Amino acid sequence: MAAAWEVHAPEIVDLRNLLPGDLEPLLAEETDMWRRLLDWDFTSSANLVKKFVGLQGLNGHAMMINRHVVGYAYFVAEDRKGLIGDLFVSEPYATPENETRLLAEVIHSVVRFSNIHRVESQLLMMRYPRRIPPPFADNLKIYERNFMVADIGVQSPLLSGRGASKVHLVRWHDRYQEDVARLISAAYRGHVDSNINDQYRSVPGARKFLSNIIQYPGCGSFFAPASWIAWDQDTGHICGACLASLVSSTTGHITQICVMPSLKGHGVGYELIRNTLRSFADYGCLKTTLTVTSINRDAIDLYERVGFRTLRQFSAMVWDGF
Repeated sequence: MAAAWEVHAPEIVDLRNLLPGDLEPLLAEETDMWRRLLDWDFTSSANLVKKFVGLQGLNGHAMMINRHVVGYAYFVAEDRKGLIGDLFVSEPYATPENETRLLAEVIHSVVRFSNIHRVESQLLMMRYPRRIPPPFADNLKIYERNFMVADIGVQSPLLSGRGASKVHLVRWHDRYQEDVARLISAAYRGHVDSNINDQYRSVPGARKFLSNIIQYPGCGSFFAPASWIAWDQDTGHICGACLASLVSSTTGHITQICVMPSLKGHGVGYELIRNTLRSFADYGCLKTTLTVTSINRDAIDLYERVGFRTLRQFSAMVWDGF
């Protein structure tokens, strides 16, 4: 029997021409896939997609076959940058050709905005990155990333390490936001992750990054009880942070962990993660997830020591210099 994509030619349509109900079956499939593969609850994100499609306010495209939506992708224009929020194609139609075509349509739409010079994406559900030459390949850099998980419901609590004497840890409070924005900018200066997310390169950018992860559900709902701040015992300044969210009723996610360069290698990161994992376990979480750039071997070594393992890999794609 011929495959579905060989029988029906896909049609690309503007998301603003659809009704929320047109996306219901596809979003239900995507929600199930996030749950099965990553233990994440995608419901809040799916509801936001439907909400903005209903308002005709979501920039992007859908792929249709025989009047049924089988894929979609959307983007957000922010300052002089475009962010691809998601790309998903239904399992029977998830071919490299279909994913690449949908990606190309979105990239072309983004660069039509006259003030856009950069596009960023981290698409966990894209199955075939790099199988076919992507659009605007001359402007593209790809960074492989690991999606890691720790089964905290079965492991023994971690013991305090040598960093415990160097720092004083307190839970997150909004009054720390400006200091943590400065910490992020300092910690990622010259770091590969600042190539993936340019908000890390400045204090205003880091401030916006913090606002996004605290207010919006892209990486779950911000969870202050498992978010910890490290104060340097010697200087009295903030020197590290581990920020957390809930991505399901039983899964936590570390959205950000960073340490001042002068204290890297002194056990501060370990103490932050240890307290975050303990807080998630106390709340009743069974798992914790995080993402890390694959060449960041020091960070991966630390995460593996505290119980994380790589579950899957995905690509962060950045188009620059349009």
